[in-house]
Amino acid sequence: METAGSVTGLSRTERKARERAKILQQEEQRKAFKLVSKILKKTEADWTKEDVAMLQQSEGVVQELKQRKTKRETLKRKLEEVFDDPEELKLKVKQLATAIRKAKHPVVYTGAGISTAASIPDYRGPSGVWTLLQKGRSVSVSDLSEAEPTLTHMCIMKLHENKLVQHVVSQNCDGLHLRSGLPRSALSELHGNMYIEVCTGCSPAREGIRLFDVTERTALHRHGTGRRCPKCGGELRDTIVHFGERGTLEQPLNWKGAEKADLILCLGSSLKVLKKYACLWCMNRAPSKRPELYIVNLQWTPKDDLAVLKIHGKCDDVLKLLMEELNIEIPAYDKSKDPIFSLSTPLRPDEEDSHSRKLITPPEGLEVCSQEVVHDSGGASVSGGWFGRGYSKGRKKKR
Repeated sequence: METAGSVTGLSRTERKARERAKILQQEEQRKAFKLVSKILKKTEADWTKEDVAMLQQSEGVVQELKQRKTKRETLKRKLEEVFDDPEELKLKVKQLATAIRKAKHPVVYTGAGISTAASIPDYRGPSGVWTLLQKGRSVSVSDLSEAEPTLTHMCIMKLHENKLVQHVVSQNCDGLHLRSGLPRSALSELHGNMYIEVCTGCSPAREGIRLFDVTERTALHRHGTGRRCPKCGGELRDTIVHFGERGTLEQPLNWKGAEKADLILCLGSSLKVLKKYACLWCMNRAPSKRPELYIVNLQWTPKDDLAVLKIHGKCDDVLKLLMEELNIEIPAYDKSKDPIFSLSTPLRPDEEDSHSRKLITPPEGLEVCSQEVVHDSGGASVSGGWFGRGYSKGRKKKR
């Protein structure tokens, strides 16, 4: 092995000779990989004596190419969507319903898969954002303000109303849980909410819920929305954990409502992001203290081996069967009862031109009653959002 000293002690001519030799060696390796790959694509019956000799001389290259092929096939299998047949699906849902009835503190985790029925793309599905980008394809931009809560969102809200779900932990930013009527005290939004902007200068924290997407001007490490706090004049910022960032929260708001979970139902999530939130993932506990895990996903997830039951079905289909099994009627989304209209903070006259995003328009005849929310991070009066005690701690450290 060459040391740094032995290389620096060489003359310029010797260093160039070594670099040239290294380049030639890499070129030879590329040629060997290309040739061996071409041979391996043939059937063994078509191999010539020269092919066999080349394979014997290049055992390391053959092994490397076989490992690469195995990895590609494994990845392909993980991305494939698998559907349980109708009878098996019903049996699995029946088992899930029994478990939910017995559980004392069931918690639901939701991912992008529950919003695909609202025409919001997921990330790792066949037409997901990451999947298309990896294939070099363009990703169509959808207007999230036109999305409405799906059947799954409404079922979760109703299950909470019937005390069969105690808390919801969502990785989604689309605000559809809030709009379904789920109480904010029962919701943790790990990655923020596209309709909420906050003032980090006020103490306690002050938030405003808008009827439009506040992230128009925000991006990675750039969170200012361009509007100002009406109380302190400080810049308002979005609540989104953008791709490439890490959440600064030690705990999401109301996590105490979820940490007691004795059953976790994961809907439409690959569960990959949870490794970044070790404090949120109850499955890291000792096996005897873990909650029962039930996963609803058409694709492989890294937590499948920990699950009591894996259900291969679309979220809406599974939740519809579950509600039938529990004998609970599924409410339809009613825009006139959408809480966002009563929770929203109107723009001041000088802010009317501060955005160009489409507004969520209330039904004709509905008056929009607005309210401003101030969060006291130390008391039980905290009513919702993506921040709480952890947010307060992070804000004090920055000062």
